[in-house]
Amino acid sequence: WLENVQDWGISRNRYWGTPLNIWECDSCKKQIAIGSRQELKELSGKEEALTVELHRPYIDEITCNCPECGGVMHRVPEVVDCWFDSGAMPFAQHHYPFENKEIFEQQFPAAFISEAVDQTRGWFYSLMAESTILFHKSPYENVIVLGLVLDGNGQKMSKSKGNAVDPFEALKKHGADAIRWYFYSNSAPWLPNRFHDKAVQEGQRKFLGTLWNTYAFYVLYANIDDFDPSQYEQMYDALLQKVKAGEEDALPVMDRWLLSRMNTMIRDTDSNLAAYKIPETARSLESFVDDMSNWYVRRCRDRFWASGMETDKICAYMTLYHALKNLCLCAAPMIPFMTEEIYQNIVRRVEKDALESIHLCLFPSADEGLINGELEQKMGEALSIVVMGRAARNDANIKNRQPIARMLVKAEEVLPKYYADIVTDELNVKAIEFTDDVRAFTDYTFKPQLRTVGPKYGKLLGGIKKYLGNVDGSLAMDQLNENGVLRFEVGSDTVELTREDLLIETKQTEGFVTQQSGQITVVLDTNLTPELLEEGFVRELVSKIQTMRKEAGFEVQDHIDVCESKNEKIRSILEKFEDQLKKEVLADTVAYGDAPEDAFVKEWTVNGERVTLAVRKRGR
Repeated sequence: WLENVQDWGISRNRYWGTPLNIWECDSCKKQIAIGSRQELKELSGKEEALTVELHRPYIDEITCNCPECGGVMHRVPEVVDCWFDSGAMPFAQHHYPFENKEIFEQQFPAAFISEAVDQTRGWFYSLMAESTILFHKSPYENVIVLGLVLDGNGQKMSKSKGNAVDPFEALKKHGADAIRWYFYSNSAPWLPNRFHDKAVQEGQRKFLGTLWNTYAFYVLYANIDDFDPSQYEQMYDALLQKVKAGEEDALPVMDRWLLSRMNTMIRDTDSNLAAYKIPETARSLESFVDDMSNWYVRRCRDRFWASGMETDKICAYMTLYHALKNLCLCAAPMIPFMTEEIYQNIVRRVEKDALESIHLCLFPSADEGLINGELEQKMGEALSIVVMGRAARNDANIKNRQPIARMLVKAEEVLPKYYADIVTDELNVKAIEFTDDVRAFTDYTFKPQLRTVGPKYGKLLGGIKKYLGNVDGSLAMDQLNENGVLRFEVGSDTVELTREDLLIETKQTEGFVTQQSGQITVVLDTNLTPELLEEGFVRELVSKIQTMRKEAGFEVQDHIDVCESKNEKIRSILEKFEDQLKKEVLADTVAYGDAPEDAFVKEWTVNGERVTLAVRKRGR
């Protein structure tokens, strides 16, 4: 019967199905299950039995002689559902057990299979049924079930509805990597997925675009400096060994942080893929790319701009190189084309022993010696404070170029000076103060969410409203943050409300803006003194002049003359901060009045003040 599976079962015809391998005598009704072409030839006496097409009507033309009565035997008319063929796939493809025994046993059972949810009663079941009958075991260790693909409105795609997407058009428009990434990162595989352009483009922008821009940044400056990482591999590896031995000063903090994040990413990606956690893998990769681009590169730009090839600049290059390389090795199974492009350009060009393709490389292993949980935690807290500080600035409608006197932070831990300085630098704040109590700057009011509280505590609703109306908002928020639930008594009944049960409003003290998330609260002092406003003007002017340098086509190293006209207020500020301005825009002189004829002139509005600025390259 097993050999028959190879001969009859693997030949598929969805219309006719698989003919049963049973012949029945017309006279005595004896039935025989024929197990191979050879057996069919012997019973029929016909040479063509060795080559006949194993589907109707051709197989039905072969008749046999009945061994009991000598009568004529015909094949029974029944056919087997073609899913029988699919269920036979693991062994039938190898003609097991008649040949390829070792190959079959190496591959069986499969590590995983993957198909859509509609295969639950088809392929998944037929595989399991046939394997259980024959081998008393499952033919697969894991099943990745795929949900249905819906249109942007959540409707099942259908040609009759006209909402079906041509996959080849989608591939042409977005690229294979972007579409693959959308399905990996959007949700668990077994859930339905709404497929529409905006959803794909968002993933393309957040992950693929950010990765490509970081790669482009590295290539741009590596080409300028003719940087070859293979020349510094020994030196860099020696520094890494020192870091692992406890000499933290061997590498800058930002390098140690990115290397720690990189190895954490490798470890998490490896374990998630091993457990078939696809969206979790995507989030790990996406988070690392965001940190690498929007934090490491952002904070280290001046290291790449430095003249010469000092050790600090080499370390920045090497750290970013290793981060890009290992990120691509981890992401290659999910975005095969972009990672191959990056690998070919920055790895194969410099590493003599690099394999021909990234898809021939081994998956990287995490170096636990470079993972520093405390460093990641502190930098993560600094990042969270910066994100909330930016949100608070937006709430107050204060641009980042405008200096702020101070900020207060309530957090689980007080950040060491290095990390606190990063926060103040990113947020343009003069001073940061960590405190255990920010109640003087914010308060909270609570109301019940009737949609959820009503069904749970209908008869107690009046008492709940009364309690929440009189509760100390700060104490209640502390309890909610600490326990995840607000617990109190209404009469003799205990009430427990989660965030989903509460409508929370924040009241803020005038002159202060608050942002809160989890255990961290950030308070910005938005009171701006005349001195702070003047500094804000200077930063805006520096930005405008730098923009003019670029528009005028000046090189980064070109020295310039600056001229201001038509605004007395800005003139007085420039005169006061002239030395600072000259240093930041590489100006040799700052003049006031009409601009020289050969200068590049532009009119601006700076913090509500209209002013005309002019720049001219020195030496003209």
